[in-house]
Amino acid sequence: MDLSLSTRTEGDRTVVVVGGEIDVYTAPKLREQLIDLVSSGQYHLVVDMEGVEFLDSTGLGVLVGGLKRVRAHEGSLRLVCTQERILKIFRITGLTKVFPIHASVEEAVSATD
Repeated sequence: MDLSLSTRTEGDRTVVVVGGEIDVYTAPKLREQLIDLVSSGQYHLVVDMEGVEFLDSTGLGVLVGGLKRVRAHEGSLRLVCTQERILKIFRITGLTKVFPIHASVEEAVSATD
């Protein structure tokens, strides 16, 4: 399975829609996307993970790296995820305390920091 990425702007947030598998093979593609967005001045990101079917530790590392990048610019990185098997990974790793996780893109976009 491959990784699909698309971005769009909603208000002052940039929404990154991710689909497929985020693993050791595909994570560099997501990392590049996040670096490019931050480099171009996009510091408030919403990562829509509703289409993600698999997430491994490499993918978690990319998301944490993205969070560190936006925070260096007083930004934010919010996740959209309702899939139990993906949410479980965030709970087990304790990352639910690190990332704001929302049920919809609309909720994430309208959330205040």
